[in-house]
Amino acid sequence: MLFDAMNITKQEVEKVARLARLELSDAEMERVTRQLDSILGYVAKLDELDTGSVVPTTHTQQLVNAFRDDEIKPSLPREKALANAPRDNGESFVVPRIIS
Repeated sequence: MLFDAMNITKQEVEKVARLARLELSDAEMERVTRQLDSILGYVAKLDELDTGSVVPTTHTQQLVNAFRDDEIKPSLPREKALANAPRDNGESFVVPRIIS
């Protein structure tokens, strides 16, 4: 194993699987237990790092405003927008009612 084992128990994995409503075979339970143990060992290894001087980040890029400026432009003419509609009433699309 790459990292120190956290020694997660099979009973803990069974409990989590039951809470998540997962049905695992015995082979899957063994594999998941080993995998979770390895993942938790890796996380424990990361906890050893000194991150006291690292500023918390919420985004990977320092963008303040990535939006374009609003510009007034002509809209698509209604006739053109409705040209490929299966059904329309001259003003909007007509669709089947789904809520009665």
